[in-house]
Amino acid sequence: MSHTLDKHVAAYQGDNLYDFDNEILLTWYPQRVAFNSAGARALLELGLGHGFATDFFSRHFDRHVVLEGSPAVIGNFGAKFPGCTAQVIESFFEKFDTEERFDVIVIGFILEHVDEPLGIIERYRKFLSPGGKMFLAVPNAEVLNRRLGHLAGMLDDMEALSENDHLLGHKRYYTVRSLAAEIDRAGCRIDRMEGIYLKPFTTNQMMSLKLDAKVILALCEVGIAYPELCCGLLAQISAR
Repeated sequence: MSHTLDKHVAAYQGDNLYDFDNEILLTWYPQRVAFNSAGARALLELGLGHGFATDFFSRHFDRHVVLEGSPAVIGNFGAKFPGCTAQVIESFFEKFDTEERFDVIVIGFILEHVDEPLGIIERYRKFLSPGGKMFLAVPNAEVLNRRLGHLAGMLDDMEALSENDHLLGHKRYYTVRSLAAEIDRAGCRIDRMEGIYLKPFTTNQMMSLKLDAKVILALCEVGIAYPELCCGLLAQISAR
């Protein structure tokens, strides 16, 4: 099974068009997690991916455990971030178990990859400490640039997966409504829902504009209040 996951490692090696978006998303949402969990000490994170979030979290939490099912992705992460202090455990999300409880659990851009996202939320909520917080980050099918493409007749189905989605191993998109429904089915409540990066145009168009970093940051800050228009959705949830 790990070899099946290994085939997606190319998407995380830094030579993909969408690395532009990924770096924005994956360096912004961890800041929001840290901001909204001030004082928390122990964090459990699912997945290494590009490594930006893991590198950030390792510098902001006293205890940081990361689960990753692909040896190739673990090797890629170690080469990119050799000084990271996180404890990386090779394990499938569906198999991991522990007696340890965590103040914060982050399932960042994972649910779109797995066969049973509902089961993942249900499984990991039991690893929260009393009063703990879980954060889910997922891609949003209704991001502004896809809405515009749909209205312009260039995108028939906003939830259709692209070639790049398949390269990344994506199985689905989410919307604000579908994510809220999944959380409710898992027996959890939404304590906070915000947007990750308000993206008005396609990736190629955004790159061609050569926007100042301050403008990119502003798009992230504005997006907090408009999840339905953002590239990603960030939900802070807790057990009901």
